[in-house]
Amino acid sequence: MKTIAALLLTAAIAAPALAQDVTEPRSGKTFAAKSGEMSLLGVGLRTRYIINAKVYAIGLYVSDQALAGPLATFKGKTSSPEFYNALIWGDFPKQVTLKFTRDLGQQKIQDAMRESLAGGDPKLLDTFVSYFPELKTGQECVIRWAPGGVLETTMAGQAKPPIADKNFAATVFGAWLREKPIQEDIKLGLVSRAGQLIK
Repeated sequence: MKTIAALLLTAAIAAPALAQDVTEPRSGKTFAAKSGEMSLLGVGLRTRYIINAKVYAIGLYVSDQALAGPLATFKGKTSSPEFYNALIWGDFPKQVTLKFTRDLGQQKIQDAMRESLAGGDPKLLDTFVSYFPELKTGQECVIRWAPGGVLETTMAGQAKPPIADKNFAATVFGAWLREKPIQEDIKLGLVSRAGQLIK
């Protein structure tokens, strides 16, 4: 019995750190290291600097196949503009998970999303923004890139109609990853594990 316990303890100690959940330190929100066949590339925290309010913690997940395939060419170059561009436009499964840290009125969150996605197709933007209701602390929003650039949104556990437009999907992911993102420290945080995952 002791031998089995010792083996289990050794296995637990030997388990790679990458398999552990990751906590966004300023919000305390925890993200699973894996989501299906995707791995957590990094986390960040959206704040509104005027009132220094925490809005949501965010985690970026990327397909394991992409990490071993097209993204592998960026080993040692994960701070390059080309890497961020590949994350925005690459046609592979990826998702962002938003974990809201405060109550938000519908108008406030929709206005913020419009601001973040300025320049996106107006009609598609109207549709996407309509997916955001009044939000309560602890609710989550999952935004996925499905094959072909189809944007799949699940808001507080409710699936919304997909938006099949690669350019708009790239606009959404680009909000956090583009050259001038909505918040620079989020952009850096969302790739903080890339060096460990891209081998």
